[in-house]
Amino acid sequence: LSPCWKPSVEDDRDNSRNRGGDPSERVEGLLWYKDSGHHVNGEFSIAAVQANNILEDQSQLESGPIRSIESGPHGTFVGIYDGHAGPEAGAEPLEGQCRQWPQLRFLQLKKLRKRSKDMQLSAEHNANQESVPEELHSLHPDDPQIVVLKNKVWRVKGKIKVSRSIGDAYLKKIEFNREPLWPKFRQPEPFKKPILVAEPSILVQKLHPKDQFLIFASDGLWEHLSNQEA
Repeated sequence: LSPCWKPSVEDDRDNSRNRGGDPSERVEGLLWYKDSGHHVNGEFSIAAVQANNILEDQSQLESGPIRSIESGPHGTFVGIYDGHAGPEAGAEPLEGQCRQWPQLRFLQLKKLRKRSKDMQLSAEHNANQESVPEELHSLHPDDPQIVVLKNKVWRVKGKIKVSRSIGDAYLKKIEFNREPLWPKFRQPEPFKKPILVAEPSILVQKLHPKDQFLIFASDGLWEHLSNQEA
């Protein structure tokens, strides 16, 4: 497995051709996938589907020594980055992790889901989850519009479904809530404290020999599949 291997869906006139030197990588229309690969702890498969004109989501899988010493210890890092109106915020932590990989001692997985045997191992920072509006109202007691129902979906300030993100600086600092940002993204009311935060939710889960697999995915997958179906 090559370091910082980052899949993306690209235009390919032959819908069944692979994208390069690895014959196990395939493209079928807007679907890119690799059925089988190896990391230091086992095997993996990976896929990406392009739903927008520009693929906003990013992902990476790195495996090997987590320090500069080849003898170990070894580990595997999986990152799923869900882009909002562009791929830039997802690409930045991805590239940053690539540069920092030799110095990683503890792996912090952001914006991902981790499941094993129909067991959900991550919390959703989604305004449609009951706990998230409660948290937002407690952090912003003077703002009755901190969570707004828009098109039958609860959104933070009517803009975004998630309450935590790496990017979306216009909802964190007022100086980014202006041109050249498109008007439809701007927050009309001034704010003194960040509406969104980048603080991760960190969970440690011990894996056992009976655990068969983990599934990492952006929220688009879980909007269409239940835990059991996945």
